[in-house]
Amino acid sequence: MTAKGQPPVTGGSIVVPYGHAIGNEKWRGSEISQRLQGKIKLIFEDSLGLVDFHLPNKTCILYISEADLVAGDEFKRRLVRFRNASSLGGIVIVERTSISEQYFLAVQKLVVLELGMVLLPVANQGEAAQLITQLVREQSKDRSSNPFLRKQCSQLAEASVFRTVQQIPGVGKTKALLLLQQFGSIHRLCNASVKELETVVGQTVAQQIYTFFTNSS
Repeated sequence: MTAKGQPPVTGGSIVVPYGHAIGNEKWRGSEISQRLQGKIKLIFEDSLGLVDFHLPNKTCILYISEADLVAGDEFKRRLVRFRNASSLGGIVIVERTSISEQYFLAVQKLVVLELGMVLLPVANQGEAAQLITQLVREQSKDRSSNPFLRKQCSQLAEASVFRTVQQIPGVGKTKALLLLQQFGSIHRLCNASVKELETVVGQTVAQQIYTFFTNSS
């Protein structure tokens, strides 16, 4: 525990063997853990801090449930703490349901645009288990000698950013592509002025994009 009584951000220098995942003890007996059993080697630890699952290649899964979204902003503080204190790769899995749909765009904006992490929506824990299984199996392959797999991982993050930019009011697929081509990174897009945005998408949409980012806090 930290001096303020908060859990550590991660489990520290945990090394996860290929084909394995280490799950936070709180997930023992859950639907997601039951569905993972038999597909990958799942080990439980009670010292993972904010992380729900540690995967090989220093990848962490942070799971945001429907209940977390409805309950308020605690999950946001958790994500920010992880991002600020950890150099590990973070993938955020979010339950996107009919109840949580109203919160999803704001979460997507926080995770992808502000924190620069990968967001993957799922309908339930069963889907999440399938996704984790796929990630573990992909990471079990030798990425260092397989540039195609490295490209896949990069494209996962890029697609997540692209989908989020598309959902800014007034921005569709074409404008999202133009914006990312023009500014090169999501950080530069977030900090662009209205005048800079106007050269790509025109005055009206530029103002909508600027408002979208400046009202994010």
